[in-house]
Amino acid sequence: MNEILSMLYLWLKAAHLIFVIFWMAGLFMLPRFFVYHQESAVGSQEDAKWIEREGKLRKIILNPSLVIVWVVGLLLAYNIDAFSQGWFHAKLLFVLALSGYHGWMIGYSRKLASGERTMSDKGLRLVNEVPGITAAIIVILVIVKPF
Repeated sequence: MNEILSMLYLWLKAAHLIFVIFWMAGLFMLPRFFVYHQESAVGSQEDAKWIEREGKLRKIILNPSLVIVWVVGLLLAYNIDAFSQGWFHAKLLFVLALSGYHGWMIGYSRKLASGERTMSDKGLRLVNEVPGITAAIIVILVIVKPF
């Protein structure tokens, strides 16, 4: 398996980066959708359109990208023996946190679909900063490898 992974390493790395970009785009879009969704009246046609848009974003971009990022990322980590490197442990922690954020957003989209609006627009705008800050930390860990 190591030979196959070594031959495909650059392709896997490219795929990982491509799907990280897709995932991050979705993580930035969904909270913005929530801000607009909350402005619509529960049960209105506009509410239904936002529910549909959020569902498509989850099913077409967010969830598949998350799965591919994890599978390909773990293959890459195995191939370079990253599990024994400190920078990777830190990266893994932040990727787990970002995955948890992803899960929270899925849950919040379900709340919106059921008519619950538990966060303020300001709060949603604030949590929209989480993926950007987390991505910056992850990139620094991967490129600089500070430890």
